[in-house]
Amino acid sequence: MVIKSHGTRCKTRKRLSKKPRERGIHSITRALQKFEEGDSVSIVIDPAVHKGMPHIRFQGHTGKVEGKQGRAYLVGIHDGKKHKTVVVLSEHLRRVR
Repeated sequence: MVIKSHGTRCKTRKRLSKKPRERGIHSITRALQKFEEGDSVSIVIDPAVHKGMPHIRFQGHTGKVEGKQGRAYLVGIHDGKKHKTVVVLSEHLRRVR
């Protein structure tokens, strides 16, 4: 019997697929957006950009920017009762008002 793969993108067929009108490369403004410490952001994974992609379990989480790590941002979220810091590129973040 074949052993099942348990990679970071397993069970993501629906979660990491785009609608037909959204397919293709993303806009450059998404990559150039800037965030300050304390900004509220939502993690919305763009499947077209593989670099800086957080784990699928953080899709849809909202948190605050805690700092920078190179080009990426450190986003603090609450996973249940635990506080976690996720390293995410700006392509996968959206500002929350």
